[in-house]
Amino acid sequence: MRDAVKLYEEVSFNCSELITKKYSTSFSLGINTLEKKIHKPIYAIYGFVRFADEIVDTFHDLDKETILNQFEEDTYDAIEKKFSPNPVLHSFQSVVNKFDINKNHIQAFLNSMRMDLTMKVFTEKSYKDYIHGSAEVVGLMCLKVFCEDKEYNKLESYAISLGSAFQKVNFLRDMRSDYDERGRVYFPGIKFSSFTEKEKKEIEKDIEKDFQNALIGIKMLPTVARNGVYLSYKYYLELLKKIKIKDASQIKEERVRVSNFKKFIIFLKTYLTSI
Repeated sequence: MRDAVKLYEEVSFNCSELITKKYSTSFSLGINTLEKKIHKPIYAIYGFVRFADEIVDTFHDLDKETILNQFEEDTYDAIEKKFSPNPVLHSFQSVVNKFDINKNHIQAFLNSMRMDLTMKVFTEKSYKDYIHGSAEVVGLMCLKVFCEDKEYNKLESYAISLGSAFQKVNFLRDMRSDYDERGRVYFPGIKFSSFTEKEKKEIEKDIEKDFQNALIGIKMLPTVARNGVYLSYKYYLELLKKIKIKDASQIKEERVRVSNFKKFIIFLKTYLTSI
């Protein structure tokens, strides 16, 4: 019986690992630079947030609100029962219960996913709320895996800055697809049709502040996680660098990418550099 339970756990975590590797080569590369003992929990967190995101952004012919509501109900049921027949939720609940992840973070994340179902124009408040739920709390979930409570409290604000920076870079990079596919512009007060160079530079300046603050915390991370988080930081810095050399009209027309070769160079430099 015990062996069967362990096998189910193993298969569930393997599913989350497969999801991560199929959906994000960059995130998978970052996980590989974490210490092996925390790979599975981070895969589980990514698998959970990835599938929730797919519900709201991919299956346009289905009743996404009903599906998301069921996913939310199943998530909390899994956490309470410490079991789910859904392997993604089973691995996620295991991490939530083991590392005592704050359920408010889970709810904030799901709230942001729900905002994606209907919201097209964002105010300053809804913009901040969305970033908190879609990115900052995901970083805080990972931070719970990385360190003890005392370290967590010290590093919380820096993790928030990093998640915020990552999400704002994504918003700039995906500006065209967000508008074309979903009719959505995340930046408050900005219209896609009249996006200006001045607006772009103001957003970039805001992102740079987040990155500067985040680096302070990265340097204080436990060694089990420092290199992996630093790699993700460097990757997103490279994305921002490529975005900055484009003008506003180009950002509206093309999605900035980092080549696989450049990713590999960043990986090597990060692996060989101590911070």
